[in-house]
Amino acid sequence: MLKRLLSFPFMQMLFGRLLGAYMALCGWTTRWTYVNRAAAERVWAAGGPAVICFWHGRIVLSHIGWMKKDGAQPAKVLISHSREGGIVTAATRTVGHDVIRGSSAKGDQRKGGVEAMRQMIRHMGAGGAVAIAPDGPRGPRMRAQMGPIQLAKRMNAPIVCFGWATRGANVFNSWDRFVLPAPFSRGYYVWGDVINVPPDADDAALERARLMLEDELTRVTAEADRCAGRGVIEPADIASDLAKQPART
Repeated sequence: MLKRLLSFPFMQMLFGRLLGAYMALCGWTTRWTYVNRAAAERVWAAGGPAVICFWHGRIVLSHIGWMKKDGAQPAKVLISHSREGGIVTAATRTVGHDVIRGSSAKGDQRKGGVEAMRQMIRHMGAGGAVAIAPDGPRGPRMRAQMGPIQLAKRMNAPIVCFGWATRGANVFNSWDRFVLPAPFSRGYYVWGDVINVPPDADDAALERARLMLEDELTRVTAEADRCAGRGVIEPADIASDLAKQPART
């Protein structure tokens, strides 16, 4: 019944607005401790395009890490065209960020990835930032895809990643281990060191940058979890996931 309701754009917007209001409430009432924020502040001060990364399961309070009131470049968040993406779009706009809709094609299904890339290039060309969950929209959990690396290379833009955790939170048994924070809690926001992708990077250099992003994003997210006194959420075991998939004929 709920899935049927959420197939309607109006219901997606309604649920998204409610989620966005909750995100804003948690952001305002959490007592934050910031770690290595100076890394992001240097990118803000320099201006120009940037790529922002956080794991898919931490999307709820991702807006705290990149806010215009702090001097950050205007950001647009890449969100898929799925039903859940419609909800997240409304929520993201509620907390003050615009969105770009699209994801990679799946088989013969077109997901708006080409048009999304055009929009990201235009926005970054005007000095904006693009926020991407590099393990989205369907995982594997906490395993970075190549998209942010290729975008950073093309636009000669730094990559800034961060993770957050709050002492009060519920972790869902979803593929991304979605974290829903509680308001009026103690929270920790950890930024990673900036990753630069050389404009002339070959395939091997791009893969090294991808692994660097994956490792750094996992590190800062784990550090936030430990600071909050919570269990660290580990990346998906890719070998195990592949073993569970049916054989192709």
